[in-house]
Parts: sequence; structure tokens; C-alpha cells
Amino acid sequence: MEGGNSPSLQLQQLPLATAAVSVQPHTDSFSYKENLIGALLAIFGHLVSSIALNLQKYSHIRLAGSKDPRAYFKTKTWWSGLLLLVLGELGVFSSYAFAPLSLIVPLSAVSVVASAIIGIIFIKEKWKPKEFLRRYVLSFVGCGLAIVGTYLLVTFGPNSHEKMTAENITRHLVSWPFLLYMLVEIIVFCLLLYFYKERNANYIVIILLLVALLGSMTVVTVKAVAGMILVSIQGALQLDSPIFYIMLVCMIATAIYQATFLAQASQLYDSAQISSIGYILSTTAAISAGATFYLDFMGEDVLHICMFALGCLIAFLGVFLITRNRKKPVPFEPYISMDAMPGMQNMHDKGIAVQPDLKASFSYGALENNDSMPEIYTPATLPIVQEQHGPKGVSAPPYRVLEHSKKE
Repeated sequence: MEGGNSPSLQLQQLPLATAAVSVQPHTDSFSYKENLIGALLAIFGHLVSSIALNLQKYSHIRLAGSKDPRAYFKTKTWWSGLLLLVLGELGVFSSYAFAPLSLIVPLSAVSVVASAIIGIIFIKEKWKPKEFLRRYVLSFVGCGLAIVGTYLLVTFGPNSHEKMTAENITRHLVSWPFLLYMLVEIIVFCLLLYFYKERNANYIVIILLLVALLGSMTVVTVKAVAGMILVSIQGALQLDSPIFYIMLVCMIATAIYQATFLAQASQLYDSAQISSIGYILSTTAAISAGATFYLDFMGEDVLHICMFALGCLIAFLGVFLITRNRKKPVPFEPYISMDAMPGMQNMHDKGIAVQPDLKASFSYGALENNDSMPEIYTPATLPIVQEQHGPKGVSAPPYRVLEHSKKE
């Protein structure tokens, strides 16, 4: 009797053991430690990258405002910014190997908050307290909302962890949810590209949607590459698999095209608009791709998903308020106003200022000395007419200047 019942008992206990193994990555306390490690690495990387970019910007501004003939890449400040930028990007890259994709991507709001705080601390103008609060109240509120949203993201982020082996990545790559998602994304991308290239629809939403769709594939491949490197370091070599190099090539290609569209957007629109709208669109697309490819929210309860979505919305609002209050850059004018010169206020009727034509004259009224320009760019001379009707023997002036009337 006992011998006959033992096989049945073993068969009944086998599914329970299998189910426990599949649920263990979601309930193990070490998975929360991995989330924390990944979140801290991402926050550290974005903070360092923001500081690095501000250092490089400070280097350019200092050289432009001084008579230092050195190039920017010959200064210690610029090289310090470059080294910090590489360190920050390495921190963000390594964070994808520990935490889920949907948790790491929204944390890029930290860089926006850091840039706003650095800009406020290093203000050179002296403002009165009332003017300061009125000018930067939106930035303070936006920073607070972004910090609250980041806290909710880290607390209620997805807790699904899976080893990034070549077998698992290949299985996700050929799964029908991701194939359906890729089909929809390719169709939308082709339509947007058609309107952008053929119809000249240079709207900021269209350009940044192209960036967001490419960026979603970039972060998917980044997590795959970073995860396979981490698994290889732990002892199970994954770098000899073809899927690793396929993901690496896709990561580099999508990042290059993403940077190309961002450069085109920066030529047409203000950087504040690009930061806010791009962050919202890129984060939404990346979370959708992570939830489809890596199944980040599989097994999560409704409360955690709703709180995570609330954290994203609060972070979106915070970034929008921070970038909303940025001053728009004033285009540089390479000439000075004639009515601002002493004694020139009443030279023209109704105080209308006349500016020299930049294409015709490069030196008069300009802030830079351009007398060494080629002959084809030399200032145009006044029209002259030779005197032909003077009597013989009477010396006549070699030329006369034509005076233009107002009607002409």
C-alpha cells in the first residue's frame, strides 16, 4: 500500500514545486535589493551626467566671454565634464542589468531636476526675494513633483526579474506579443516618417514620436546587452551567442538615428519643449516596449500598477513645470543700433533706426572686426557718376555722389 501510494504522492507534489520556482523571483527579498541597486545606479548616472553637461557648457561660456585663444577641448573643465559624462552613462547602462526596464526609464527625470537646481544655484544675477520666488516658483514646484513621482516609481515599480540569457532573450524576441507590438510600431514609424519627409510636417510631436519609437528599441537592446554582460561576469558566458551581437548592432543603429532626429528637432524648436515633450513620449514608449518584451508587469497586482502609473504622471507634470519656466534664448544680433549711439537719436525721422546690411558691410556697426574678409565680401561703395559736361580747361570734381531721396 505504501509503495503504491508513493508515486502518486510524488506526482502531486511536482507541480507545486514548479509553481514555487516560477513565483520565487517575484517574492524573493533579493529582487527588491536588485531594484534598489538599479535605481540608485540610474539616479547616480543621471546626476553625474547633468553635472558633466553643465561643466562643458560652463567651459564654452567662459571661453566665449574671455580673450582666451584656446579651443574648448584644450581646457581642463571640458575634459572633466567629458570624463564625468562617460562615468554617468556607464552608471545608467549598468542599471539596466539589475532593475526592470519600466523602472529605469522614468528615472531620467532626475537629470531634468538636477539641471534646474544647478541653474538656480549658479545664477549670477541678484534678484530680490519676491522676484526670485515669482520667477522660479514653477521650477520649485516642478522639482518637488518630480521627486515625489520618482519616489513612487521606485517604491511601486515592477519587481519582475529574469536572467538575461541568450535563450530567454531569443524566446522573448519571437513571442507573439512582441511581434505584434513591432508590427504596429513599424507601421506608425513609416507613417510618421512619410509625413515628416514627404509632406514636410515638421511638427515637434512628429519628430519626437520618431525619437521615442527609436528610443524604445534602444532601451530594449540596452537591457539585453547589459544583462548578458552581467550574466557573463557571473560565470555563464553569453557573449559567444549571435543574439548578443544582433542586439548590440540594433542598439548602436537606433541610438545613431535617434540622435539624428534629436539634432533636427533642436534646430527647429526650443530645448525646453524638446526636454518636456521628449521625456513624456520617450518614457511612455519605453515602458510599453518593456511591458511587451520583458513582461515587466506580469504578476503585479492592480494597486502597484496604478501607483506606478500615478508616479509617472506626477513626474511628467514636474518635468513640464520645470521646462515651462526656462528662459527662451535671445538670438544674437551682430550689429549695434544707430539710435543708441550718442548724437544719433534725431538723425532719422520718427526715430527709426537704420541698421547696416550684414551682407554688404562687415565692419561698420559690427561687434567684431571683419576687415580681413575676401574681396567678394567687401562693403559695397556708393554709386558714383563721372562728370562729362564740364567745359574744357575748367577743372571739375572727378565724381559726384548721388543722393537718394525718400521716394527712391
